[in-house]
Amino acid sequence: MSQRIKSVAQINFKGKRALIRVDFNVPLDENLQVSDDTRISAAMPTIQKILQDGGSVILMSHLGRPKDGPTDKYSLRHVISNLEKLVGTKVKFATDCIGEDAKSLAAGLQPGEVLLLENLRFYKEEEKGDEAFAEKLSKLGDIYVNDAFGTAHRAHASTAVIAKYFDTKATGYLMLSELENADKVLEHPERPYTAIMGGAKISDKILIIERLLDKVDNLIIGGGMSYTFSKAQGGTIGDSLCEADKLDYVLELMAKAKEKGVNLILPLDTVISTKFANDAEQGLAKAGQIPDGWMGLDIGPETRKLFADVVKASKTILWNGPMGVFEMSSFVHGTIAVAEAIAEATEKGAFSLIGGGDSAAAVNKFGFGEKVSYVSTGGGALLEHMEGKVLPGVAALAE
Repeated sequence: MSQRIKSVAQINFKGKRALIRVDFNVPLDENLQVSDDTRISAAMPTIQKILQDGGSVILMSHLGRPKDGPTDKYSLRHVISNLEKLVGTKVKFATDCIGEDAKSLAAGLQPGEVLLLENLRFYKEEEKGDEAFAEKLSKLGDIYVNDAFGTAHRAHASTAVIAKYFDTKATGYLMLSELENADKVLEHPERPYTAIMGGAKISDKILIIERLLDKVDNLIIGGGMSYTFSKAQGGTIGDSLCEADKLDYVLELMAKAKEKGVNLILPLDTVISTKFANDAEQGLAKAGQIPDGWMGLDIGPETRKLFADVVKASKTILWNGPMGVFEMSSFVHGTIAVAEAIAEATEKGAFSLIGGGDSAAAVNKFGFGEKVSYVSTGGGALLEHMEGKVLPGVAALAE
């Protein structure tokens, strides 16, 4: 990471209002209660540092994807009680992010106080990267801090455009640790280095897989994308997921892996079902031998053992994407087996990075969050950073 980017650790916030872009895009249950506050607690070290310096904090975030302006179910007021518990103080709330309410509350903020602004995406200007909107937001604080790694790959008003209106800008602790941990698996991995790629589509992961082929010793492919590999090699996959336009590409990828000496590991067997449902008829099939009328929804027991053995022998592990439809209890076993193997390898000294999105959700759901080295809060941002792209939210912090 560039030396020209300051961290909050290098700044004294005494008497200053820090305008912090956080990622409080958290899941809410049917009663609009926060069901997982990982992202809120991840922002605490940055918030506490500023408050302890004698500064005040103005938090801005998006929540969900509101289509038509203000909508109650996307209001950030639903996160206030969780935020107050974590931060240990009352949180003021502005019913808008750039209106009079926000302006007067921000202007009156005393050292040690915390203000949360309403959802940035209630304005279309946020996602458009609108300059006038960014400038209005910038007037609320003295120092800009970006701690929202999850949105660092978006060139939005609050993540990329706003920074130019500040003399002093910095990255928060979360953003810093995200970048440092990603660079650990990118730049200085201990060997053997294993990447595990899962999830539904290979098209979402093409760039990262290409880049990893130059870095890893083992590349494990599981999840829905593995059926495209089976089909490309002439196997039968029944009604399983398949990207027909990627069959030639998959064969090229296999050839490339061979040429680079990367051990590409594909499933040996698969848990199959007659329907995409938890309680439908189930069975087992060899990879590439799924009968018509059946679909693969998880890796089978032989594959679990194979994948686990490779993982346990690794010193650096990157995991992105589940092994099956882990949201259904019948198809969790592959994802759990991989999580267990990663936890075991980590305990023996391996460095493990879990790459956001569904993998992070799975690791937390099954209780492995504390047993791996680092769980990223940003799925898309992590992938883009690892693909070698410049993240607009990081680039904007360079002085």
